[in-house]
Amino acid sequence: MTPGYCRGNKGIQINSYSMKIQSSFVWGLMLFAVTGTAQVKRTTDETSAEKKAMAYFPFVKSKALEVMKAGFNAGDGYREVWIRDYNTFIELAAQVNTPDVLKENLLVFFRMQGDDGNIIDGFTPAEKIGKGETDFSYSKLEPRYAGHKNTVETDQESSLVQAVYKYIQVTGDSSILQEKIGDKTVAARLEYCMDFLMKNKFNQQYGLITGATTADWGDVQPEHGWGVDLDNNTHPAIDIYDNAMFIIAMNNLMEMLPATRQQWEPIKNSVAANCRKYLWDKKNQKFIPHIYLKGSPFPAGFKENEIYYFGGTTIAIEAGLLTKQEVKLSLNEMVKRVKQAGAPSIGLTLYPPYPEGYFVNKIMNPVYSYQNGGDWTWFGGRMIQQLIKYGFIKEAYEQVLPMVKRVKDNNGFYEWYSVDNKPRGSGTFRGEAGVLYTAIKMFDEVKK
Repeated sequence: MTPGYCRGNKGIQINSYSMKIQSSFVWGLMLFAVTGTAQVKRTTDETSAEKKAMAYFPFVKSKALEVMKAGFNAGDGYREVWIRDYNTFIELAAQVNTPDVLKENLLVFFRMQGDDGNIIDGFTPAEKIGKGETDFSYSKLEPRYAGHKNTVETDQESSLVQAVYKYIQVTGDSSILQEKIGDKTVAARLEYCMDFLMKNKFNQQYGLITGATTADWGDVQPEHGWGVDLDNNTHPAIDIYDNAMFIIAMNNLMEMLPATRQQWEPIKNSVAANCRKYLWDKKNQKFIPHIYLKGSPFPAGFKENEIYYFGGTTIAIEAGLLTKQEVKLSLNEMVKRVKQAGAPSIGLTLYPPYPEGYFVNKIMNPVYSYQNGGDWTWFGGRMIQQLIKYGFIKEAYEQVLPMVKRVKDNNGFYEWYSVDNKPRGSGTFRGEAGVLYTAIKMFDEVKK
């Protein structure tokens, strides 16, 4: 909603709102006379979260545009442009950049695509790589940059497909699909991404794609070292996040390239059905954390299924894997567990957290740290988007309020927040800015 729109309709909005309050008051008195229940407070409480959240929207939108003008790296603690981040702020980036700039970032990922079709996590200027840094890849098609890939993840390929789809949606420029990169068009390389997952990550027994064991959508495995690279200590597993991202990517691919539908629709339908068959715990109305293919990295007797994965559930909703009733039940469970944790918002990664020491990487310890129970608007904001899409508008306002409030309180966006709502990690975190900006635009559309 532009400032001009707000000013031009101020009187109408106030009168309309006053009429609603008067109507609610009269109706509440009538109900009170019949039932003895104070309905007025309940009715007015329903609007209070909306008014409070909307008061923060102009600041959040303005701040988001401001930080987006400063670059495409994930935040001030990162030098790389990460595809899993870019996928979540490309719509925001389109507000302050020309299509050519957005497209060039996407094309870098295709120029650095592996010979097997895999996509790097992120790229950084080659001259910024220090002498002792060796965990980088290089491409003759893109000599300006060095690439890095967290191989414990299985979302880079899906993220790039989704980002190209969003680029076309926000710019209307589908010519990117015909861009020639080496001996392949972007269209062919998009399929190459999906082929990589089917050839290298697809488990025939379960009909689902695999990755390393991580905490929900995270990129740190429990085993020794930094924990971002597959090695002999890795415990391969199947989780909902990777597969939901894959489903969304297949949907996007088929819409961009209709000729691929015959090949990918049966695979998409099968993966979706297998997510419900093997990962959805119908009794507890939640997704199980992992299916282990070669044993669990955690101690025997550990009841991992007591953990609720917030991020993976959110992406599963985006992938269309839950009914509207199940979406509401999932939200109720998130809200309940946020209260149990004493956490600030439904951006909570998971609850309960993994016990201290279950991950060797110190960043995952103590509990409620980083991806082990930290609060990430980067995913919480995406749940807000889904609540709006599914028609849970009141609930969306209620749950977005703590997210937008802390942007104002901290004068910016942070990577994650502690259980007591203190900012942590990288500042100017563009993933958070992107998902909140998109959510606010969706709220604006609802108000029209």
